[in-house]
Amino acid sequence: MKIADILTGYVFLDFVFNSYVPQTFPDEILDLEGSVRTLDLTRNKLVDIPMEISKLINLQRLVLADNLIGRLPMNLGKLQSLKVMTLDGNRVTTLPDELGQLVKLERLSISGNLLVNLPETIGSLRNLILLNVSNNKIRSLPESIGSCYSLEEIQADENSIEELPSSVCNLVHLKSLCLNNNNVKQIPPNLLKDCKSLQNISLHGNPISLDYFQQ
Repeated sequence: MKIADILTGYVFLDFVFNSYVPQTFPDEILDLEGSVRTLDLTRNKLVDIPMEISKLINLQRLVLADNLIGRLPMNLGKLQSLKVMTLDGNRVTTLPDELGQLVKLERLSISGNLLVNLPETIGSLRNLILLNVSNNKIRSLPESIGSCYSLEEIQADENSIEELPSSVCNLVHLKSLCLNNNNVKQIPPNLLKDCKSLQNISLHGNPISLDYFQQ
């Protein structure tokens, strides 16, 4: 009997610290197709995400933290129901442009990877509330990030960011901006004025002058 037959009707699958440690994505999970709402495969030494993940059309929460994943499938955008995606502690170097097709995505956490930039298509994520890209190698945030109108929290500590795009000032719901240990020398002049919801801005370990915080 297949696992798909046993788990028919299940909406949550959690294989965290499973005694069986796979190197590839379990085919049995893909056979469940529309039944899965939450999938957690944390710490399973997965090396990739197969194209067939697009079968999980009702998947809302995907957690693949602390694996060995180096890239994301190009058809990632077909997961149209996805609201939460966690990929912390992998080896991802780039995010596909198709990321912008995940229009229902609310929380994207991909800290501790090898990213050097973010795709411009991230601006299509109008429902995104949390963006965590800390501990990567990102040099700049795309101008399109200013179109993520629902953003409340940006975590981008431990990167190589030198300046913020002026479009950040469009994020009127932004409450927390963390840029510790980057190379930020200045922030957009109107940031504190335009981001009226901003409650926390953290810039420890940056060569920024206090002049930028003068009213």
